[in-house]
Amino acid sequence: MILKSLSLLNYKNFESSTFDFDSKINCLVGNNGVGKTNILDAIYHLSFGKSYFNPITSQHIKHGTDFFVIEGIYNKNEREEKVIVSAKKGQKKIIKRNGKAYDTFSEHIGFLPLVIISPADRDLITEGSETRRKFIDGVISQSDQGYLNTLIKYAKVVSQRNALLKYFAANATFDNNTLTIYNQQLNDLGTIIYNKRKEFLKIFIPIFIDRYQAITSGEESVSLSYQSKLETNDLLTLLASNIDKDRALQYTSVGVHKDDLSFEINEYPIKKFGSQGQQKSFLIALKLAQFDFIKKESKVNPLLLLDDIFDKLDETRVEHIVKLVDEQNFGQLFISDTHGDRTEKVVKKISQSYKLFKLA
Repeated sequence: MILKSLSLLNYKNFESSTFDFDSKINCLVGNNGVGKTNILDAIYHLSFGKSYFNPITSQHIKHGTDFFVIEGIYNKNEREEKVIVSAKKGQKKIIKRNGKAYDTFSEHIGFLPLVIISPADRDLITEGSETRRKFIDGVISQSDQGYLNTLIKYAKVVSQRNALLKYFAANATFDNNTLTIYNQQLNDLGTIIYNKRKEFLKIFIPIFIDRYQAITSGEESVSLSYQSKLETNDLLTLLASNIDKDRALQYTSVGVHKDDLSFEINEYPIKKFGSQGQQKSFLIALKLAQFDFIKKESKVNPLLLLDDIFDKLDETRVEHIVKLVDEQNFGQLFISDTHGDRTEKVVKKISQSYKLFKLA
């Protein structure tokens, strides 16, 4: 899959711009604040219907205007695909494919597979479990529409159960029969999600470890493991045993929406014991493993976006990563960097065609 061109209208700092891309490597270079990351975020927007960095739609509209339009022309499976994401202040965002609007954004997820590597990924290590769950769910959802639909249904039932718990507290009442209905739905949906995540990680973890060792020449051992209370009990039992706690808190305190991933280096938590370079390598290995998994499942080369790739990595390690991309048919690559000469020096060493976009 190739993104042939990108057009931006009133998107962030761009009034009206069009970019025609190389089918292999595209380098976006310029000082901080000129819009390099905004271009990558626009490409991300076309795949997921949202920003990677900022969930507030209105903040992506250029100051002084009241709408934005992002248009991408793709070549996928030897067919041209035109995708448009548009938003107007006070109105719902719209995604169109070849002129036809989607009823729900979830229908579009996975059609344009994409992996982004960014300094913002550090949240996967430093933030809470929700960030890591979103990572797992995002990888699986790009190649499994059924899983995404199950997640959406599960989240809706959790919300309904939470509303019921708040109603009980506000009205000093309790209705176990209604609660039991929600518990059964959560158990049915949550069990599917738990099993899917376990199946995914069984495939994903070895790919991740291989990727990390390739980036670091096997100098350290890393691991990641799935943490879920469903390992010891089914969700119905967990919900029943935590009902007093849930009533006091007025929300659902157990379930797959509380699961986590543990990241370790040399058998210690990487958050506490990993250097910045080790953490960066860990995250890049995670994302490259994500790429491998999605490619295998979807039979399509995802777009690969490297935002500020030199951040906390030396030039040799970056060169090694770009070389991996060159050797293993990664498809189309987008790189942003503040130093054009540095980027060009790295990409010139490999055998792929490239295009340099100097932004000012």
